[in-house]
Amino acid sequence: MLIQRTQYLNKLILFKDKQLIKVVSGVRRSGKSTLFTLYQDYLLKNGVSKKQILTLNFEDMLHTELQDSNKLHQYILDKVVPNKKNYIFLDEIQNVPNFQRVVDSLYIRENLDIYITGSNAHLLSGDLATLLSGRYVEIQILPLSFSEYVSAQADKTNLPLLYRSYVQNGAFPYTLQMPTEEAVSTYLKGILDSIIIKDVMARYKIGNTDELYRIIKFLFDNVGSLVSLKKISDTLTSAGYKISHQTVQKYITALVESFVLYSASRYDIKGKQYLQTGEKYYIVDTGLRQALLNNKGKDTGHILENIVYLELIRRGYKVFIGKTGTQEVDFVALNEQGTEYYQVSQSVLAEETLKRELEPLKKIKDHYPKYLLTMDYLPATDFEGIQQINVLDWLLGK
Repeated sequence: MLIQRTQYLNKLILFKDKQLIKVVSGVRRSGKSTLFTLYQDYLLKNGVSKKQILTLNFEDMLHTELQDSNKLHQYILDKVVPNKKNYIFLDEIQNVPNFQRVVDSLYIRENLDIYITGSNAHLLSGDLATLLSGRYVEIQILPLSFSEYVSAQADKTNLPLLYRSYVQNGAFPYTLQMPTEEAVSTYLKGILDSIIIKDVMARYKIGNTDELYRIIKFLFDNVGSLVSLKKISDTLTSAGYKISHQTVQKYITALVESFVLYSASRYDIKGKQYLQTGEKYYIVDTGLRQALLNNKGKDTGHILENIVYLELIRRGYKVFIGKTGTQEVDFVALNEQGTEYYQVSQSVLAEETLKRELEPLKKIKDHYPKYLLTMDYLPATDFEGIQQINVLDWLLGK
């Protein structure tokens, strides 16, 4: 079953035939190749013939010979249908040495519409960014949203049950075809190993697997908590694994650039300035965390926070951790339309908890929207302009 990734598909349709290279980036197995399939189906239904579409996946050994940039370039030109628009899809293009030269050369030909994918943010750094400055648009794809996950279920009635499954099994599309939780866990461990070996260790020349996995476990276990390089280094050193701040920084950079982790910096709401110290890290998929740590049912509050963070990213926001005085606002979400503030809590049925969650939002004196997202099923409530909303309804776009 192909899940219609409408949000991303519409972006590709929007940029169809525009003189821009379309770059689809994201963690492995998040659905980049499937998105290309969905888009190609759209093209075929809208007057484009099969001959005008060329797809190459550079993780397929059938295309090993084409990892020579000169041969790849000539191969594509030989396949082009003259006097018609041709749609070129190059999947996991980072596996081709000097691919930047190929893409740049193809770009200047008016009858070619170029689409590429990659599983590492390094794809758009260095030479490619310099060569293609102003000539590409990036579409970052994430694993399934809760809304997409629900849409794929036969029974959509019990949202809390579906949410627990979503958190436990994660949102990589292929997990929906797995027969058991054990099979899902095995599959997710395979994804994580593949990312670590191909996108982290090989690219960043990291040789100490045990050291890297310890840092990953620490960050997965502390998702949504303020951490520092010193805290990570000190924790591992106290456990008998001496590791420098610089090495920790190198590993975290590699994990962020491989889309395993997302970092959220702090933002002083009153001073309207970004703070240099203290970051939180969120994982691209909660199923990966469960598969690695096997701590089912624990830390539900931080996991909920992680889910909300990813959804804000999906919706196009830049997301920061808010600081107001000595208190924290979970998320400050910024886009072209302005700012929104979010507090996330498993439940605020206890009066003391409700007061604690509302207090930082009440201290914010501007008039941007303020939300309190919880798992509580109560009528939508307004606290002096702060809207309390059921988080599952919010995730579904209600």
